[in-house]
Amino acid sequence: MSYTKNQPGAIYAMTNQLTGNAVMAFTRAADGTLTPAGTFPTGGFGNSRAGLVDPLGSQGALILSADNRFLFAVNAASDEISVFAVDEDRLTLIDIVASGGRQPVSLAHREGLLYVLNAGGGIITGFTQGEDGRLTPLDGSTQPVGVGPAVAAAQVGFTLDGSRLVVTEKLSGLIDTYAVDADGRAGPPLQTPSNGTVPFGFVVARDDLLIVVEGRFTEPSGAVSSYRVGTDGKLEVISGSVSSNQAASCWISINDPANPAYVYTSNTGAGSISGYAIGDDGTLSLLDPDGVTATTSDFPIDSAVADGQFLYVMNNGPSTIEGFRIESDGSLTPITEVGGLPGGSQGIAAY
Repeated sequence: MSYTKNQPGAIYAMTNQLTGNAVMAFTRAADGTLTPAGTFPTGGFGNSRAGLVDPLGSQGALILSADNRFLFAVNAASDEISVFAVDEDRLTLIDIVASGGRQPVSLAHREGLLYVLNAGGGIITGFTQGEDGRLTPLDGSTQPVGVGPAVAAAQVGFTLDGSRLVVTEKLSGLIDTYAVDADGRAGPPLQTPSNGTVPFGFVVARDDLLIVVEGRFTEPSGAVSSYRVGTDGKLEVISGSVSSNQAASCWISINDPANPAYVYTSNTGAGSISGYAIGDDGTLSLLDPDGVTATTSDFPIDSAVADGQFLYVMNNGPSTIEGFRIESDGSLTPITEVGGLPGGSQGIAAY
């Protein structure tokens, strides 16, 4: 399904329920406002737990393919991946496969290749995707993350050219890069210490730019660092740990990976969003001195950008999705809020 800017789209949110995982769909109007459009079971089980704001401990649990034809969801409690065919705000479940490990929490997709991060086993593993959307395990693609599950890995993602995978490790404070060969198989990890503690969510952009948010739970505020990914997989710090001045900054979204101008962090402990401007050389600068580019409802977690113009944030306090228009200067204007998500929901995707 092709997509053109300035057209309506859809937002998807994963319920992550122990009694049965599902994806809730919302129609996105051209002005960014949302309307509920149905709930679609994944056929697996999530891992929501009472009182936990962040049950998956990850970013990228629900993702779209680049052409928006397919939606991929993790089923963390049943160790499975579900694949949906996308028809605007309608979803058709077309495949459920074993994740190749325990507790899948994050997914990365590029040109018919899907990788899953299994946090319970501390591994990544790959799948090829056929024209019908179904997944086939890719022999020889499984690689370890750090030294095992104790590292609490948070996200897996491709660089824009697909030559490398990146994984963040919250507890060990390492960022892993994996070379991906012509057949899609990942090589052994190359580990680089994060510039700051608790590297969590990240985004990638053109010119091998990697931007990582740092939770820094033992420090007064979160932060964001930018890196250049070298041809050898090594990371070179560009901007190191630029503070958000806000608590528990863990999730991050970018306006447009091909034309990066702004990134936004969800500050779970502060009920706010911090915006950063991205310089031509990849340097980061906070848009607002106090770090508050927008206020949200309680406990903002996962976020996603649609059309390069709208930022959507999942709030796990009131179980809502809030939408903001991204202005030309990077500021955010509130435009919509919808409810109805069950407690423990996690994972959001948008187009």
